[in-house]
Amino acid sequence: MVKIYCVNTKTSRNFPEGTTLLDMLPEFGFGDGSPILAAMVNNVCQGLKYRAFNSRQVEFIDYRTYEGRGVYCRSLCFLLCKAARDVFPQCKVVLRRPISKGYFCAIDKGDSSPLTEDDLRLIKDRMKSLVEEDLPFRRYEVRLEEAIELFRSMGYDDKVKLLETSGEVYVNYYTLGDTPDYYYDALLVSTGYLKIWDLFMYRGGLLLRVPNRHNPGELAPFMEQSKTFDVFAENLKWNKIMGLDNVGDVNLACGRGEAGDLIKIAEALQEKKIVQIAEEVERRVNSENPVRIVLITGPSSSGKSTFCKRLSIQLKACGLHPISFSTDDYFVNRLDTPLLPDGSFDFDNFETVDHDYLQSDVLKLLAGETVEVPEYNFVTGLREFNGKKLKLEDGMVLLIEGIHALNPRLTDMVPDSAKYRIFINTITSISLDDHNCIPTSDNRLLRRILRDSNKGAYTARESIANWPNVRRAEVEWIYPFQENADVLFNSSYIVEFAVIRPYAERVLMTVPKSCPEYSDVHRLMKFLRYFSPVSDKDVPATSLIRSFIGGSSFW
Repeated sequence: MVKIYCVNTKTSRNFPEGTTLLDMLPEFGFGDGSPILAAMVNNVCQGLKYRAFNSRQVEFIDYRTYEGRGVYCRSLCFLLCKAARDVFPQCKVVLRRPISKGYFCAIDKGDSSPLTEDDLRLIKDRMKSLVEEDLPFRRYEVRLEEAIELFRSMGYDDKVKLLETSGEVYVNYYTLGDTPDYYYDALLVSTGYLKIWDLFMYRGGLLLRVPNRHNPGELAPFMEQSKTFDVFAENLKWNKIMGLDNVGDVNLACGRGEAGDLIKIAEALQEKKIVQIAEEVERRVNSENPVRIVLITGPSSSGKSTFCKRLSIQLKACGLHPISFSTDDYFVNRLDTPLLPDGSFDFDNFETVDHDYLQSDVLKLLAGETVEVPEYNFVTGLREFNGKKLKLEDGMVLLIEGIHALNPRLTDMVPDSAKYRIFINTITSISLDDHNCIPTSDNRLLRRILRDSNKGAYTARESIANWPNVRRAEVEWIYPFQENADVLFNSSYIVEFAVIRPYAERVLMTVPKSCPEYSDVHRLMKFLRYFSPVSDKDVPATSLIRSFIGGSSFW
């Protein structure tokens, strides 16, 4: 017998060795509410077919958890790939990236003809029939060579490249009916769990819609993100020019000694975009309705501060004189900071910024007055005045950087014509393979863990523990204003994971397996190991990546 402790009910039960998590569920009183999709076993996500041969701690999870959504969405992607291949046996399905509350994907039928609404209907009907059949997702663990030969025979060159560069001895793959596929983590028990989804034509491809994270019984509301899509499409174009469709391509290129060139190209593309933005700001500053303020925002660890420094340099090269401050310097004193439900400080709340005072200073600057701007002391939690005085004269432009910079309430008394809005995001345009997207939020979480560790501000465990609050605040206070920006800047880096892997692994290994945060560590470590590590010797001191791995010339 094995003893299983259930975190959800805080009770223990004894089971015969080899009992599946699915068979354990009724014994712990589950059956109502949101369907259980998987479980955290000793803080590692496992499918419900997992068999316990030793005593374990188990926490059952549903769609409202990050891991639960991953299990559901991966299984849904497999459902789409299987249905499309059943309808069009020679087709190629590519899941590009999460966007607009769904997954953007492309389907090439294999006969050079475009996908039509009739084709879409056939695929959706097949998906629905597979759900009704309640087919099981089956997992197989095989030698690496066996998996490579299987996917080579199917024409899945993307998976072959990924597996060939993985360095593994044994790997898992899944089947749905007679269709094999590769997914980097757990799937559902069967297709019958996939009740909520939709599929429709979108921007030259398809959008696979998924359930609402807060109410899994309904679809997530569609959100048009045209500017975000355009940035993604631009990056995708450059990936194709460089011949890099997926991580396997990047690993092979690095293995050929091309890592330095890839880093230089990535830096050149980012600098090119910053130059274009600076030139546009210069044009607007010298227009009939001159821009006086540049507002710069983005989610946590997107690279806002370094971008602001690099933009300032390019604005100077355009003949302008930028001056700047951060919205963080206008934080209210710590005792006046809004609180979260658990009583801790809500540092990401809009009311954390004394926005009336900030806007008052902005209006004074626009009127030609000299203003002494505060500097927030994060140690004492107090706003201080240390003699930093600013005056906005001819040829000058004011840069305001911070997570609330694009919130309309921050500068609602300033004419829109006087403002230029920049939103910085990390829009990862490369995938593990055609069916496995890279989670953008994991990209930024890794950055944040490294930055906090380098500064000695937080341990990896503390950074991970606080991440859900950070993400909640981003959804509430930052992302609603993304599409209002005049321009979006993508701070993602095609070889970023390969560069940060050695740094991240050292920090992540400090998190004990016994704590809940280890679930994120396990996922991130597993994910990083798909990337062949490369040296950061070619990463310049002005790079956005230096903000997180160290060695930046700006700090």
